[in-house]
Amino acid sequence: MSPKVTEGGGAANSTVEECAAAPPSALPGISRSRGEIGLPHGSAPLSEHAPERNDESDTSLMGFTLDHERDWDIKGRRDQKPPEGDWRTWLIMGGRGSGKTRAGAEWIHGLASAGSRSQLRIALVAETLGDAREVMIDGVSGICRIARKNRPDFEISRRRLVWPNGAIAQIFSSEDPESLRGPQFHFAWCDELAKWRHAEETFDMLQFGLRLGADPRQLVTTTPRPVPILKRLIADPGTRLVRISTQANAGNLSPGFISALEARYGGTRLGRQELAGELIEDREDALWKRADLEAFTIRFTGALRRIVVAVDPPSGSGEHSCCGIVVAGLEASGRAVVLADCSVEGKTPAGWANAVARAYARFQADRVVAEVNQGGEMVTAMLKSVDAGLPVTMVRATRGKFLRAEPVAALYEQGRVAHAWRFAELEDQMCDFGPDGLSSGRSPDRLDALVWALTALMLEGHGEPRVRGV
Repeated sequence: MSPKVTEGGGAANSTVEECAAAPPSALPGISRSRGEIGLPHGSAPLSEHAPERNDESDTSLMGFTLDHERDWDIKGRRDQKPPEGDWRTWLIMGGRGSGKTRAGAEWIHGLASAGSRSQLRIALVAETLGDAREVMIDGVSGICRIARKNRPDFEISRRRLVWPNGAIAQIFSSEDPESLRGPQFHFAWCDELAKWRHAEETFDMLQFGLRLGADPRQLVTTTPRPVPILKRLIADPGTRLVRISTQANAGNLSPGFISALEARYGGTRLGRQELAGELIEDREDALWKRADLEAFTIRFTGALRRIVVAVDPPSGSGEHSCCGIVVAGLEASGRAVVLADCSVEGKTPAGWANAVARAYARFQADRVVAEVNQGGEMVTAMLKSVDAGLPVTMVRATRGKFLRAEPVAALYEQGRVAHAWRFAELEDQMCDFGPDGLSSGRSPDRLDALVWALTALMLEGHGEPRVRGV
């Protein structure tokens, strides 16, 4: 059930990011709609009946096909359907796999496909353009997958969906808030708001453009994180909040998925957030607070005199192992800028060593700083086996993680560190790290790499100066 592509002759390659980093790649602009367009009559979602099945179809996909072809009025849960009454924002805050995306796709397709003629204009906003396509449009629960009839055409070059009746949905990215300056819409769907890169700016620009028709509305689907924008949205009287858990959608998930995650994360802060969909506040004894990190995020376009790649190797390999890899640089003024979180999960030693070498080359770094408490000389040997020319400095921890992190946290308090991007996974660890470590009991791999990078730049001398832009 892949989408029909009307431009470019086929599906484009998906956007793949090696790591969360700044600045984003420049991409062509989106064609914009400027005329004031009235909301067409009969814009409520229509019931759609399942098409006849072909008895000779592939039986291996039979359950999947039936799941998508069933009438949403029957299949959809009440918490996946628009709330009644007067509201501007419908906020679905749910766990992983709870059915948030399906709810968003069904709402948008129902609005857009209603009526034989439509001039609706809709905004689809995700963290990245790749996420918008791979999740909201082309994903298993995306718009083009769940459309049982009146399926829209995906015009890749113009980054928009066009329904047979004329309704149009354009895709946007939180990487480029300015792309929302100009277009205007009747409705909007914002996916994973809590992990957007430039959340405040992007959401504000969308609000200015949500001005067509008699009753502009927006749906926000997100896994909760205690970020300021989400807290403000919850407190807004125009918001209708719906909380859904992963368990509520158990019938549509792989057997054993929930029990496996409950066994590993049940009762932990991470489990309550990612499975139960709870908004977990920052720890009182954490070294960092999310509101402060948001203030430290800048749009960095300056020059750096030194760049390091710090590595916190995992103690083993496996699906849940993570190698912390953080890139940071030093400005001439003495301020440090965190450039990228290139951490990788589930990789072999050769896999994470290659990720380190790629980060080193990408940012033209001066040095790799590697912790050798886990693996000793093997860490350096593995890095050298990938690139014999890598300048590696070995560091060994002689104090506990919290004691090592405290001087780095003090640098943030003094305004001597900035982030060139939003690093969701790294920030989660920073705001959940207290004297006893992470509340989940897992290793703070990304945070460890951050501490080593900033220690090398700010607390242990600055090495050879080189000026370059990033």
